[in-house]
Amino acid sequence: MLWRALLALAVVALSLWITLTTPPRLGLDLRGGTRIVLQTEDGPTVRADAAATDRALEVLRKRVDGLGVAEPSLARSGERRIVVELPGLRDPREAADVIGRTAQLTFHTVTGTVQGPAGPAAKDGTRVLADPDAPGAFLALGAPSLTGDGVKSAEAVLDATNGGGWTVDLAFRDSAAGTWARLTGDAACAAPGDPARRVAIVLDDRVVSAPAMQQGVPCGSGIGGGSAQITGGFSGQEARDLAALVQGGALPVPVTTVEQSTVGPTLGAEAIRASALAAVIGLACTGLFVMLVYRLLGVLATVALLLYGLISYAAVVALGATLTLPGLAGFVLAIGIAVDANVLVFERAREEYAALGRTAGRDLRRPLETAFGKVWSAVADSHITTLLAAGLLFVFASGPVKGFGVTLAIGVVTSLLSAMVITRLLADLTLRLPAVRRRPSVTGIAGLGRLRTRLTRRVPRLMAHRRRWLLSCGALLLVALAGIGVRGLEFGVEFTGGRVVQYTAERPVDADEARAAVADAGFPDAVVQTTGGAEAADGGDGAARGEVSVRVRETGDEEQRDIREALTRVAGPVEVERDDLIGPSLGGELRTHATIALGLAVVAQLLYLTVRFRWTYATAAVAAMTQDVLLVVGLFAWLGKPVDSVFLAALLTVVGYSVNDSVVVLDRLRELRRRGGRIPLPDLADRAVAQTLPRTVNTGMGALFVLVALAVLGGDSLTDFSVALLAGVVLGMASTVFTAMPLAVALEARHPAPAPAPVSRRGVGAVV
Repeated sequence: MLWRALLALAVVALSLWITLTTPPRLGLDLRGGTRIVLQTEDGPTVRADAAATDRALEVLRKRVDGLGVAEPSLARSGERRIVVELPGLRDPREAADVIGRTAQLTFHTVTGTVQGPAGPAAKDGTRVLADPDAPGAFLALGAPSLTGDGVKSAEAVLDATNGGGWTVDLAFRDSAAGTWARLTGDAACAAPGDPARRVAIVLDDRVVSAPAMQQGVPCGSGIGGGSAQITGGFSGQEARDLAALVQGGALPVPVTTVEQSTVGPTLGAEAIRASALAAVIGLACTGLFVMLVYRLLGVLATVALLLYGLISYAAVVALGATLTLPGLAGFVLAIGIAVDANVLVFERAREEYAALGRTAGRDLRRPLETAFGKVWSAVADSHITTLLAAGLLFVFASGPVKGFGVTLAIGVVTSLLSAMVITRLLADLTLRLPAVRRRPSVTGIAGLGRLRTRLTRRVPRLMAHRRRWLLSCGALLLVALAGIGVRGLEFGVEFTGGRVVQYTAERPVDADEARAAVADAGFPDAVVQTTGGAEAADGGDGAARGEVSVRVRETGDEEQRDIREALTRVAGPVEVERDDLIGPSLGGELRTHATIALGLAVVAQLLYLTVRFRWTYATAAVAAMTQDVLLVVGLFAWLGKPVDSVFLAALLTVVGYSVNDSVVVLDRLRELRRRGGRIPLPDLADRAVAQTLPRTVNTGMGALFVLVALAVLGGDSLTDFSVALLAGVVLGMASTVFTAMPLAVALEARHPAPAPAPVSRRGVGAVV
């Protein structure tokens, strides 16, 4: 107990210090901003491998620094992807233009003017491009004499001597300064008015400026000092963007945008408030329920749950993990997992107290200590199966959903510490008190509880009708499969590619009017959904506002501007609250990853359970889990709800919950078989269900409190997630009793375990 006390005190003190001194790292879906995922492509001479992607990353980092975005984040993902996060940036168009351009800057001599048209570069490097100073005219350019690699620095400057216009001042490196002087010196030798007197500054096949050498520039020696100035009637933002491009240099390989997501700060603030409120309400309801059922030990478990929340949050912050909206959901959801371990211990302690009877005396610690020892196997198995699901989410998910896997894994590990160390320590200290020892009824373990008492008096003979249960579950499964086949799955934009933009209007919007406006803008196939009646969240006059969600195939920013203008005509001024763009290639990749993740989840659970149990038990548990997953998918098919990465997170969590329930009951069945003598297996299975049903119900209630709070308060983005998990938890409890156990009994009847070899008195195993 001393070591447990020291460990608990150290962990709690460290967690409190981290919480008070270290701010959390919020994801863009909570703090607002833009996330862009770029994919490098093979160039004419350079292959887009990891090295080229790293070089492109450094170029992009310089460009982003030039944009002036606070705390930007750039990282390589895989071999050819770059993830750019720009907090606080509401309009991604300018950033995408600056970040994604190749930005090949070249300086050319002008050999003449032609009437057009513009064309590609010739083999000798000459080309014809539009003249920026004369609309309709074109410049014939010689081969590049200087490239952007020779530019040392670029700065946007408001030039008071140039009519107050913005320019970009360049400073060349030492070697490039001489080249610039020769280039301008040769141009200065041409006669005034001759096109050859001009020097063209070209950025990505566009002449941004083509100044003529002034009379004061000496022929032959040109402009010295290693500096130049790009003029072109720029606005301040255009000059800064151009300076950022030139300063960063050219990308070594082309890049394309495969994903783009923008979240407004208001939406993120609402998500934080809603998730925090859901966590408080869920934790409060769960704590009250635990205290009502387990009395004094329930109070101690609630204290341990509060400390669990503190430790989990501190672990997320200390690890530097990004806290996302699905991550917050995982954090709240893990409360239910933390309850499970406590319930397992308390229910087993009730059994041990009843088994000891009068021999228990006044020492209440004895049944509790025995309970902690006996439930360790089931607790470890249930936590490991959930960790497997969380690990698959971390590997195969992307963006905010990956944060769900991280917080869920942290929550699972922390719940183990909370239940097996902190709750045990608090219970051991409390049960030593004389006042508690004189009144064992206040502890909550001195009685079996109403449900367990009824089940003890009359054990339901469920396994006698196992064929009926299996047929009923099969019929329900056929209904779910029919939904998938008949209605089909409504894949979200993440799995199909396309663009979803969520707008906020000043007043509620009629759905038909919004659809007609979007169709008139040229998007008759767009999926338009509206909600209304919500009060403004910015502290305004509280007037109701409307929300419009528009989903279209992959479109550019110009098309989105047309949609926004169309909605403005029917709804008044609208603001973009969320903008998600997924390329078709990435959508197909994410869909493939989702299928692989689910397949690996099934295989991983089967392998682990086969190691921990007989293959018959493992097969029964995995079959029940697969049934739960298909039923949830079928439910979403019938309801027409979207299937996206958040739904994938819910499915993998259902996998963990389902296996968790089955493991607890199968573990009890295995224990009963070891000491059950000649009792038939179906009867033992009935006893296992009856003995673990209170735990199943109480744990399920703890999870349901949290999920209902998330479903009601979590907002649109978490409602479907919570609905999927609510269905999964209920179905998981039912499938354990009506699928896993009947199937395990049936498989054991067909493939009985080999009888153990009898042991002689000398200790030598006899041959059977």
